[in-house]
Amino acid sequence: MSRIDMATVAPEAYAAVLGLEKYIRGNLDHTVLELVKTRASMINGCAFCVDMHTREALAAGEDSRRLFVLAAWREAPSFFDERERAALALTDAVTRLGEHGVPDDVWDAAAKVWSEKELADLVVAIATINVWNRIVISSRTQPPHEV
Repeated sequence: MSRIDMATVAPEAYAAVLGLEKYIRGNLDHTVLELVKTRASMINGCAFCVDMHTREALAAGEDSRRLFVLAAWREAPSFFDERERAALALTDAVTRLGEHGVPDDVWDAAAKVWSEKELADLVVAIATINVWNRIVISSRTQPPHEV
């Protein structure tokens, strides 16, 4: 059972996060965006977001095998192109942001295949899904039980 409905209790805050969401949807490749959202949600253990983003990706034509292997994407390099692998590595590093931040090798690999503007949008996308994950996990929002 959900603890709190953030959209109702803090509508301005919720709208601010929705603003980020709208921005990234209009500025980042949809396929990469869904991979990033799903991967970060897997790392964070957000069942609601994993469910939502895998369903959205499948509806948009994503291959189910790629979604299944996201949990171990480094072990299946042929499933993802160079830009996707760089985005996933950056997603892992930003989502698990440790004491030393994003490692240079991860950043440099992403900067090699993404423009500066694309990198900025990618970082905003990763940050945004991490905000959503924290809101949803904190409020204990459950995925719908659809049959």
